[in-house]
Amino acid sequence: MPDLPLDQVRTLLAVVDEGTFDAAAAALHVTPSAVSQRVKALEQRTGRVLLMRTKPVRPTESGEVLVRLARQMARLERDAFAELGLTSDGEPTRVSIAVNADSLATWFLGALTRLPREPALAFELRREDEAHTATLLREGLVMAAVTSSPDVVPGCSVRALGRIRYVPVAAPGFAERYVSGRELRDALAVAPVVVFDRRDDFQDDFVRRLRDGRGGAGPLRHHVPTSEGFAASVAAGLGWGMVPEVQAGPLLRAGRLVDLAPGRSVDVTLYWQQWKLDSPALAAVADAVAATAADSLRS
Repeated sequence: MPDLPLDQVRTLLAVVDEGTFDAAAAALHVTPSAVSQRVKALEQRTGRVLLMRTKPVRPTESGEVLVRLARQMARLERDAFAELGLTSDGEPTRVSIAVNADSLATWFLGALTRLPREPALAFELRREDEAHTATLLREGLVMAAVTSSPDVVPGCSVRALGRIRYVPVAAPGFAERYVSGRELRDALAVAPVVVFDRRDDFQDDFVRRLRDGRGGAGPLRHHVPTSEGFAASVAAGLGWGMVPEVQAGPLLRAGRLVDLAPGRSVDVTLYWQQWKLDSPALAAVADAVAATAADSLRS
């Protein structure tokens, strides 16, 4: 099993982060030739092509493995320096997390407030759909993620957090115009719909469940890429949508929304995945997230 020189692994990470060999050379205070030689040496050592020489440079699947390793090594190095008292006074420990918008808007931030103020933690949150947060974890761009996938990302651990329930809802006037007196499966296949972004197929999946796997939601789609804006757009009558129960509940009780399919709510199980690192900061965050999820999500 070949050794992996740290300078070569760090150089690979710099090229990926900076986007070009020249930019990586400037960041590392070496020549572009030295950067190129280190990357080639690492590719020869591993017997794999690690970078796609595009603009910007992108790692191959094998390169992603080493990029993730480099980020984990950097994290361990920072933790070790902190324990040795070698960091600058007051320098916070950074924790990068990928989390979906609905969790951010409903329960996740409460987890961060559970953490003690010392040692200081600085959170870098990356908002992404729960079906895609694992990709950021796999690429090494975040240390942990709230995801809908139980499939373990290599080098990570996973634990179930609980279920977030979604309700198919619309404004009363919208329901009267587009749904009343029609089969729901046919009405939702043509009615205007609110979606989070172009990758959001949650509403389509709901319609396919009603239609035995066929079709999807209607062609008139409003893209609203915030959780709060999504719920507000549905309540305003722009279209129907799948809204988290915790957000829909007050609007249903106030008569601003109606449940289009009582008893047909959809539960999404969320999981916490994180790097397998002996990091006190990451362990503390994981415990706080699990405790908050136990209080906020369905078991």
